Amino acid sequence: MEKPLTGRMRSDGEPVDLQEYERAGGYQAIQKALGRMTPKQVQEEVQRSNLRGRGGAGFGTGLKWSFVPIGPDAPRPKYVVCNADEMEPGTFKDRLLMERDPHQLIEGIILTSYAVEAEVAYLFLRGEYTLAEDTLARAISDAYRAGYWGRNIAGTGYNLDLYLHTSAGRYICGEETALLNALEGKRANPRAKPPFPPVVGLWGKPTVINNVETLCNVPHIIRNGADWFRALSRSPDGGTKLFGASGRVKRPGIWELPMGVTIREVIEEPAGGMQDGYALRGLQPGGASTDFLTTEHLDVALDFNSIAKVGSRLGTGTMIILDDRTCPVGMTLNLTHFFAQESCGWCTPCWAGLSWCEQILAAIEKGNGRSEDLGHLEFQTRFFGLGNTFCALAPGAAEPIQSALKYFRQDFQKHIDEKRCPWKG
Repeated sequence: MEKPLTGRMRSDGEPVDLQEYERAGGYQAIQKALGRMTPKQVQEEVQRSNLRGRGGAGFGTGLKWSFVPIGPDAPRPKYVVCNADEMEPGTFKDRLLMERDPHQLIEGIILTSYAVEAEVAYLFLRGEYTLAEDTLARAISDAYRAGYWGRNIAGTGYNLDLYLHTSAGRYICGEETALLNALEGKRANPRAKPPFPPVVGLWGKPTVINNVETLCNVPHIIRNGADWFRALSRSPDGGTKLFGASGRVKRPGIWELPMGVTIREVIEEPAGGMQDGYALRGLQPGGASTDFLTTEHLDVALDFNSIAKVGSRLGTGTMIILDDRTCPVGMTLNLTHFFAQESCGWCTPCWAGLSWCEQILAAIEKGNGRSEDLGHLEFQTRFFGLGNTFCALAPGAAEPIQSALKYFRQDFQKHIDEKRCPWKG
């Protein structure tokens, strides 16, 4: 199986340097795109590849780019921003890409910038990723000395400034408009939409924001073609994907697999199955802000549409495993505590609703819950659901609560009836 995203990574864990990357075909896509393709042709090739955003939303990458005005009359300057603020609990795939193959990301940023005629690109990095920061800083410097960004790239007359920006590290910065506010030096609150960033983004100018894994796919699409990229997948969504598993599996980690691989295949093959003495009870397929699924969903394909059909989201593709010895109420409380802490406080349903849900869940977990609390939780998840908040933080936080009540309601009721957590004796 071809592994374009991880196939060059070294077994000793050291990052791929510029010379190794070039020997493996790195930066050839820049020569091809800037030398023989127009920006519009680059957009069309990516759109034809069926690459969907790997940050969680799954929006068509080429389609997003097409919203940016191009041509001599377009507003200037234009920007590309790489969202490397990876703070979704259970997710660590972008960290792997940045620490182990940084030039792949840099080339993807440059190609994306060319495709939308951007003059400036920012790599917005999570503050805690200090190893990734050092690795990327060296790689960006090496790429500049080699002429891959800066003035007159590859002799084509195209100019691009590229900046590495280390963020303060808040979960809300994963929301693209909150990220833009943070980059402008403002409080990281989401913006009302429309207007959308491809038209009115950073400092009021057209801006494309893409996730690390999304951008890392772009050089391979341009170098090998859209048909090749689609053929890597088992589903209509093109390419491979970094899938992961954390929890009581024998080999937790990250693996590059075809888009459309099943949940069962990931858990039983690269993850090695459940640890001895533990059984699978449920899972979140794409990080903490996705709905729980159960053992009845093991043969569902891991692609955006298939996961949506069974009531969850592919999200980041990194599964959090719930075993039969872990209290689902306690797990839901832990997740809700995180989201309540990370609310930016901009809209009432989010900051007030999440805090209230945390208090109710804490009471249930301690044995102080009441039967009516379950109805209150269900009401609250609708109150801060989709369409009721400025961004997707609260709707994402609602997903583990509402799905835990759906699949593990008897555990909640047992806490209330016995006035204790059964998992704590």
